[in-house]
Amino acid sequence: MIEIRLYDTGMQDLWNETVAVTRNATFMHNRQYMDYHSDRFADFSLMAFAGGKPIALLPANRVDNTLWSHQGLTYGGWLMTNNCDAVSIMNVMAAATRFLKDRGIDEIVYKAVPHIYHRYPAEEDLYAIFCHGAQLTESSLSASIDLANAIGLDRGNRSSVNQAHRNGIEINVSNDIDGYWKVLSEVLQERHDTLPVHTAEEMKLLMSRFPENIKLFTATVDNEILAGTVMYLAGPTAHSQYIASSSKGRELKALPLLFDTLIKTFAERGFRYFDFGISCENHGKILNEGLVTQKNRLGGRGIVYNTYRIKL
Repeated sequence: MIEIRLYDTGMQDLWNETVAVTRNATFMHNRQYMDYHSDRFADFSLMAFAGGKPIALLPANRVDNTLWSHQGLTYGGWLMTNNCDAVSIMNVMAAATRFLKDRGIDEIVYKAVPHIYHRYPAEEDLYAIFCHGAQLTESSLSASIDLANAIGLDRGNRSSVNQAHRNGIEINVSNDIDGYWKVLSEVLQERHDTLPVHTAEEMKLLMSRFPENIKLFTATVDNEILAGTVMYLAGPTAHSQYIASSSKGRELKALPLLFDTLIKTFAERGFRYFDFGISCENHGKILNEGLVTQKNRLGGRGIVYNTYRIKL
């Protein structure tokens, strides 16, 4: 028998302990990460128990009659332990459907965890939601590198790496979030008329909670930050986000050297994938060809982040 329980804060330790032994969760599913912006979402996460022990978790929030795979996370469908096999997740999905219907929820928006973040194969949930009539509603294309068999940088970027070395650019881990956020914000404002999703203070908070998982890398000359990226080290994948380069950084070829260094570094550390993140707009319907081409020239190739809608 499967029992579905609605998560509450008294279950935080049990939730986090279960996250640590699932096949497809990352540190972002830990409550210390999820709950930093708990005031923005009406949490409605589910825990599935078998024999009194949790076997699957669904990070989620509720908006009216819709259950969303948590909107504060990039991805997060059913997070499954080794004890949650194909038959189990089918039973979990059936029990969750009854549980949600009884509470007035009539649809689920489901963001599956991309397979490159799985520590062990974990796509039984995709079959289970298919059996419940899931329809693909969004597919956003990311660019990722298989670090065990990397294509490598194209000729132009290899030349830029050599130029960056001659220009004296240094690549380092940095704690100067305020300094980098100034560069990042200026670039985003100038190019896209927007600002980072996280504030500098929020990023410092998250880095303090997960110092081994969230790191800032910068490219500098004479201690001046020219470019950088925030790396999320999630399971087998090193994910790059908040990428930016100043005009001087672009002139001195800072980003090619930064990424050449990071790709080699995380390959040496035993990570399986390097993920540049999505290059789509309008819920996946528009491909930013310029952006994806930049990532492809660094050796990235396609991985999709899929979202499904399930009518209950």
